[in-house]
Amino acid sequence: MKKVFVLFYMLVSLAFASDSSFDEVLAKAKQGDAEAQFLLGIMYYQGQGVKQDYKKAAEWFSKAAEQGLAEAQFYLGLMYVDGQGVRQDYKKAFEWYSKAAKQGNAKAQFYLGVMYAEGQGARQDYKKAVEWYSKAANQGDAEAQAYLGLMYIEGHGVRQDLKKAKEYFGLSCDSGLQLGCDAYRELNEGGI
Repeated sequence: MKKVFVLFYMLVSLAFASDSSFDEVLAKAKQGDAEAQFLLGIMYYQGQGVKQDYKKAAEWFSKAAEQGLAEAQFYLGLMYVDGQGVRQDYKKAFEWYSKAAKQGNAKAQFYLGVMYAEGQGARQDYKKAVEWYSKAANQGDAEAQAYLGLMYIEGHGVRQDLKKAKEYFGLSCDSGLQLGCDAYRELNEGGI
């Protein structure tokens, strides 16, 4: 929790970043500080305090990811899926998402579920998709809750259960995801 707060504080402070702040982060990153490497990756990824440069973002995320920083592993996975700063490679994206997901990163767990559901970077496996969606949903990830609801509607990887689907859509809606609200309302109108 402390690590999340520190990263949040660092990201918020980027809005006020000056050249000296960039230089300080760069110096720490070059010394091997994984959190500074991740922060530098975010700066390049979003163009905060520097010109946006996906290739440099990927390089810094990679350095932090190699040291085991889950947030960097997640972002590196995103970059491989989208082909930003790196050649698009679903297998590498899957590998990085897996590393971050195993450390409890909810977004990585969700996207790992998506990759299993769609057969990207791994053999399609609805049961594993449900497993990873469930882990992310249990952490409050609204997208994972909605996608889990869809799995229960379709009966993919689980026994079809419209009441369970409605429950997950309700959780997703409570978190503000429109997809969850629309699906919840539709099931409600259908008498579920």
